[in-house]
Parts: sequence; structure tokens; C-alpha cells
Amino acid sequence: MNYTYKNIWLINFPVMMSILIEQLINITDAIFLGHVGEIELGASALAGIWYLAIYMLGFGFSIGLQVVIARRNGEQQYSETGRTFFQGLFFLSGLAVLLCTISKILSPMILSNLIASEKVYSAVIDYLDWRIWGLMFSFPFLALRSFLVGITLTKPLNKAAFTAVLVNIPCNWLFIFYFDMGIAGAAIASSFAELCSLIILSIHVLRKMDRKVYGLNWQFNKNIFHHVCRVSIWSMFNPFIGVASWFAFFLAIEHLGELELAATNVIRSISTLFFVIVNSLAATTGSLVSNLLGAGQKNQIFPLCNRVIRLGYAVGFPLIILSIICFNPLFNIYSDNEGLMQIAQLPFTVALLNYAFALPGYVYMNAVTGTGATRTTFIFQTVTIIAYQIYLWTISYLSTSLSVYWTAEYLYVILLGVLSIIYLKCKKIP
Repeated sequence: MNYTYKNIWLINFPVMMSILIEQLINITDAIFLGHVGEIELGASALAGIWYLAIYMLGFGFSIGLQVVIARRNGEQQYSETGRTFFQGLFFLSGLAVLLCTISKILSPMILSNLIASEKVYSAVIDYLDWRIWGLMFSFPFLALRSFLVGITLTKPLNKAAFTAVLVNIPCNWLFIFYFDMGIAGAAIASSFAELCSLIILSIHVLRKMDRKVYGLNWQFNKNIFHHVCRVSIWSMFNPFIGVASWFAFFLAIEHLGELELAATNVIRSISTLFFVIVNSLAATTGSLVSNLLGAGQKNQIFPLCNRVIRLGYAVGFPLIILSIICFNPLFNIYSDNEGLMQIAQLPFTVALLNYAFALPGYVYMNAVTGTGATRTTFIFQTVTIIAYQIYLWTISYLSTSLSVYWTAEYLYVILLGVLSIIYLKCKKIP
């Protein structure tokens, strides 16, 4: 398995499109709500990250599931890939029901004690009351994506991605403005878009794939289920604690003021497009590393990671430079508030330049995940989050500058990358 730049990109592009689904849904919500008001724009940031933190429990589990599927694919045990997929689907479907129930009960109680502004809190709850049901569609979608990425047949993800975007945009306008539902309308549109993308991907797997070859038959296998859970339970909490710490970051900004929160949401929304590239290349790296180990080619891990990073820089840096130059027209898509634009300009540049460190940080971390060492990545995440929170707590006492707050992201990804490189160089990988 000699993955060239072309191979990596062809596998990665559909993965990038599928990850773009979640992000474009959030971006579309922010764009429409920015024309409703600053309260709704800021509230959609907090609500979106709260939802994202819950969503990341399923996403993290799907990363572990993907690692197991990819290892079986690399070993050429193709029928085991489908059997493994179904165990992950059973778990993720049950997890979606559980998390929806818990969120409906606990979210209002928790958020009422965390959000200072009563208006922002009310808008956040209005959004979450409808948005949380999207987990019922997004978690089965994650299982399907893990299966397709694990076997490196990722093209069907393109159709699902475009379907979600094409549904979400008109539905946002319809529910927010035509039916005058405000922030709740954005949540309904987002959940419906996720349902449509799940339907498209399910139809492809059921009609176009060879069920016999890939073992795509409904069946529960206790041994495979336990193995998937052992690998995935640690990866399940990795992205969750990462996003949870990001929620703490937004809470810190919310205490600076409603305008600062709204500006930060715009920065997050635009910069997310670039971190779609980071996250997709990182996810692809994890799958390819697992395939390499299944084929007995562990000496190719670092060459693969280096090619992925160079590819990511080639794709991302020209777009980042263009975005910094075109900041004003980009910001005007969200809001025409001049004061908001002035607050956001410098922090926007700081946030985007973090791409240079985030790409290698996440690629190497996912390479560690691809070896099956999900517990190790959990430990790395925990150490990094502690350092991140200490830094964030310190600067909250020393500065009220939005740009300084965004430097916390640099610390997070640099430390994560350093720990991962040390592990890959020093640990004997089976």
C-alpha cells in the first residue's frame, strides 16, 4: 500500500465533503440568524457548540469503529468489515436515543447556570429543543461513514453532503423567515437536512454495494461488539472533551459581552471551513494508518503523515490568505454591523493562522488513533485540555482582548501534536 498524493486526495475529498455537512449546516444557520439579530447570532454559537459536544460522543465512537473496520479491510477480511459496521450501528443508534433523552432533561438546568444573559439563554434553549433530535439521524450516518472510509470507498459521501446542503439552505429561509420561527426554525432545518443525507447514503449502501462480499447482513455478534466497544470507548471521549473545552472558551467570551460573542461566532463559522480540511485529512490518516498496519507496513506511517501534511498545506494556505484579504465581504455575509466587524478583524487573522499548527497536530494524533491506541490519545487529550483550561483561566484575568483569547487554540494543537509525535517515534507499534 503506497498511498500517493493523488490516492490520499481521492480518498479524502468525499470525507471532507461529508464532514462539511455538519459544518455547512452550522454556517448556514449562522448566516441566516445573523440577519435576525445579534442575540440569535451569539446564541446559535453556544447552542451549536453544546450540540456539537454531544454529537462528538457519537463522532468519537465512529472513529474507533472506523479503525477496526480499516484494520479488517487491510487484512483483506472483507466480510468482517460489514459485521463490524453493524455492531457500531447498533451502539450508535442506542446512544442517540439515550443522549436525546438526557439532553432534553438536563440541558436547561445546566445552561441556566452557565449563561449570563437571559435573552441568550432563552434563544439557546429554543434552538436545542429542536436540534437535539438530529442525533437520531446523524449517528446512524456516522456509522455508515465509518464503514465507507474504513474500506476506502468514499465517493458516495459526496452525494450525501450535497443533499444536506441543498436541503438546509432553502429550509432555513422557509422556517426562519417565511414561517417566522426564528432560531427554532434553523434547528428544524438542520435536523431535516441530516435526515435527508442519511436516506441518500443508506440507499447507496443497500442498492449499490455487494452485501455478500462485505458481510452486510443484520446480525448481532457479541465478540465483535465487545471488541468495537473496547477500541471505541476511548476515542468516543476524545473529541467530546475537546469540544467541551471549546464550549468553555465560548462561555468565557460570552462574559465579555454579547457583541464579542457574536463576533466570535462569525470567526468560528468562517474558520470552520478550513478546519474541515484539517479534520478530513486527519480522519483519512487514521483510516490509512490502520490499513497500513493491517497489511504489515508500519514503516510507512511517518511518510504517509508527511504527505498528508504537505497536501493539507498546499490546499489550505492559498485559501487562508485569500480569506484574510477578503475579510470585509466575507463578514458582510453574516452581518453589516460595523462595530462587530472591527471587533472581529484581528482575532479572525489569529484564528486562521492557527491552521499551520492544527494540521500536523491533528494528523499525528489521528495516526496514533489509527494504531488502535485510543486510550493513549484520550490521555493526550486530557493532558492538553488541562493545559488549555489553565491558560484560558489565566488570560481571563490578564486580558479582555479577543485576539489573546484565540491564542489558546495554538497551545492546544501544538501540545497535542508534540505528544503524538513522541509516541509514534518511541512506542513499538504492533
